[in-house]
Amino acid sequence: MHKRVHQKKDGRMLYLYGLKPHTLPALEEGENTAQAQSHARWHPLRHEWVVFAASRQGRTFLPPKEYDPLAPSKPGGFPTEIPFEDFEIAVFQNRWPSLSPYAGEPPQGLVIPTRDARGDCEVVVFTPEHSGSLATLSPERRELLVRVWADRYQELYARPNIQYVMPFENRGEQMGVTLHHPHGQIYAYPWIPPILLKELEAFQKSPVLLNLLPHLGPYTVLEDAHTIACVPPYARYPYEVLLFPKQFRPGLWAFTEEETKSFASFLGQVVQKLDNLFQKPMPYIMALHAAPKGAEEVFHFHVEFYPALRTADKLKYLAGTEIAAGTFAMDALPEETARVLREVAI
Repeated sequence: MHKRVHQKKDGRMLYLYGLKPHTLPALEEGENTAQAQSHARWHPLRHEWVVFAASRQGRTFLPPKEYDPLAPSKPGGFPTEIPFEDFEIAVFQNRWPSLSPYAGEPPQGLVIPTRDARGDCEVVVFTPEHSGSLATLSPERRELLVRVWADRYQELYARPNIQYVMPFENRGEQMGVTLHHPHGQIYAYPWIPPILLKELEAFQKSPVLLNLLPHLGPYTVLEDAHTIACVPPYARYPYEVLLFPKQFRPGLWAFTEEETKSFASFLGQVVQKLDNLFQKPMPYIMALHAAPKGAEEVFHFHVEFYPALRTADKLKYLAGTEIAAGTFAMDALPEETARVLREVAI
């Protein structure tokens, strides 16, 4: 894998990754971006930090194809976020971040505790093409993407203030996506988010996923010697998918070459099954859960897919019991939805 580092005119960093060196000259860039200001406030009832970043209200919302900010720039054309005529995979610091190295100091004198939100938010552009998905990327491009994520994990975790790094993808307008171009994001937090703290507590008690592994037969969707994809027995969404390596690994940076290839292949196959399930693109949230800093000996890497559709024309809405009480109610059995996904052709 080759990596090119480019500093944008406004100071944000852009990383170009590829299977061959990137040598194209940089083109003219657009207007400078004002430094984002954000901070965090403590939620005394939930015991978690809430980030306030008012500048995000002005971010780009579903622009037409000719003004796609994640496409390669063209000479004399609309200046995109990537000032080059072509690339394989691009990563850059978000123009409208919730977390930023330049977030500044929190306001003083509030009735609740505050703290800085000095982390980072990056955008990962999977392809120069305006449309596509993890399912339509070539095997080589998916494997490159896995290596890009691994590199970003290592670079971001090397910063002394970063405690947790999470790559994720929001897909589909139903999930609040503001850009159609195939992309994901990476949040680097200066604290461990609450869901990951709960998962860490579970892994500190036992190797939860490895303990489940021998019992996942009825729930398995895909499996090979290195990786398993299943509808977890405790699924909270009808077609939720859990994807993880069969050997203990704290994160992608610890994968073998064979595990990288297997994992990359399964990413594409899971998305293809979800898309073929109702014969249309499945809106979902996909999150990569690697070990928080300092928990590399116990936390088992895994990927969680949260698909939004429960039938071809019905969304899985979070209602009172889910949002207000945090208790999910399911109307589909994981054993049955796993069987349905197994049988979906790809």
